[in-house]
Amino acid sequence: MTDIVDPKTRSRMMASIRPKNTKPEMRVRRYFHAAGLRFRLHTRALPGSPDIVLKRFRTAVFVHGCFWHRHPGCPKATTPRTRGEFWRKKFDANVRRDREKIEQLVEAGWVVDVVWECQTQNPDLLAALVERIKRRENQSSTQP
Repeated sequence: MTDIVDPKTRSRMMASIRPKNTKPEMRVRRYFHAAGLRFRLHTRALPGSPDIVLKRFRTAVFVHGCFWHRHPGCPKATTPRTRGEFWRKKFDANVRRDREKIEQLVEAGWVVDVVWECQTQNPDLLAALVERIKRRENQSSTQP
């Protein structure tokens, strides 16, 4: 199947995909802020430059796009029909890099949460995440 747009248009469309401050990320940030959580953004000192860093809770949050990061079982995680080998390699590299960065953060003592693009539209899931994060502070303050 051929592309429905010309190469120049496709290039412009792909170039417009932002790595930071995406709509899903902004949804999570607004929800966290409204819940009273304070955070830093895209901390380059940490592996993978997590989208949201809650230092007080020693928590790093990645907001992953379902398509680019291959959300298992999600209908948004489609694979283009053309250049299948190229896309498979690209997606495999993304997933492998994500896994490596998460492992590095965990080894450094951070708790890592991944929020998928499709989950950002569900307030119940975001509320559950906020509660998990807040419980971490309570658990760490009760330990000797």
